[in-house]
Amino acid sequence: MRRTLTGVSHARTVWEEGREPGRQIVALGFACALTAVVVDMSLGGEVSLFFDLCFVALCCALALLVRPGDFFTVGVLPPLLMTAVFLLLGLVSPDAIAHRDDGVIQALVSGLATHAAALVVGYALCLVLLALRTRQLIS
Repeated sequence: MRRTLTGVSHARTVWEEGREPGRQIVALGFACALTAVVVDMSLGGEVSLFFDLCFVALCCALALLVRPGDFFTVGVLPPLLMTAVFLLLGLVSPDAIAHRDDGVIQALVSGLATHAAALVVGYALCLVLLALRTRQLIS
C-alpha cells in the first residue's frame, strides 16, 4: 500500500512494483537464462523453442522487476544476455547451437541467427514495458 497526498492509500500497480537494483537483475537474468539452457539441453540435447519462450518471458520479468533508476541497465540487457549465454555455449558445447565442428565465433553467430526472433520479441517487449513504466511514473 502507498499513501497519496490525499491520505487515501491504494495498492501499487504492476508498473510501480519493480524495486530490484540493476546488478541483481543482471545476475538474475544470467542465472535464469543459463537454467533455461540446462533444462532445454537435458530435454532435447540442444537449445530449442523452449529456451526462446523462456527468454522472452525472462525479458518481460526483468523489465518489471527493475527499479526505475536502473532502467538503462535492463534496456540494454537482452542482447548482451543472449550473446553471453551463446558465447558460453560456443565454448562448452557448440553442438547445442550450431554444428559440432563449428568454432566458437561461428557457433555464436549461428545461435544468434537461429534464435533471432526470440531476441527481437524479447527485446521489443522489454523496451515497451520499460516505456510504459516510465510513462506511468511520470504521470
